[in-house]
Amino acid sequence: MEIHYKIIGFALIGLALIHIIFPRFFHWKEELQHLSLINRQMMTVHTFFIALVVFLLGVLCVLETNDLIHTQLGRKISLGMAFFWGLRLFIQLFGYSSTLWRGKRFETFVHILFTGLWIYMTIVFGAVGFGYPTLFG
Repeated sequence: MEIHYKIIGFALIGLALIHIIFPRFFHWKEELQHLSLINRQMMTVHTFFIALVVFLLGVLCVLETNDLIHTQLGRKISLGMAFFWGLRLFIQLFGYSSTLWRGKRFETFVHILFTGLWIYMTIVFGAVGFGYPTLFG
């Protein structure tokens, strides 16, 4: 199970770093100019803090793997992360319109990639959180 936490940790760190390109990739300068100042700033500030939390979760998974898997507090944190990423999976499947990705090669790839990542994290964290830390060997 340790290797899965390391894989997830590095994936989360990468995901956090990808947030750096969001403003340019999603054309926020043009797209957000129609919003009020508070809404514009909330988008950028909240994106920063989401990226920071995702980065710190990744670092936690990489550096504190053993504690997350083998201590009572770690299993509770893992259960919380299973809930969080399971909810993120639900939103991936039912919160976003399929018109955003269907029929578009890159967007479909990204949708499938992240759906798989959310499933993987939910299962790994859930296995530990529910007391099955040897589920994957």
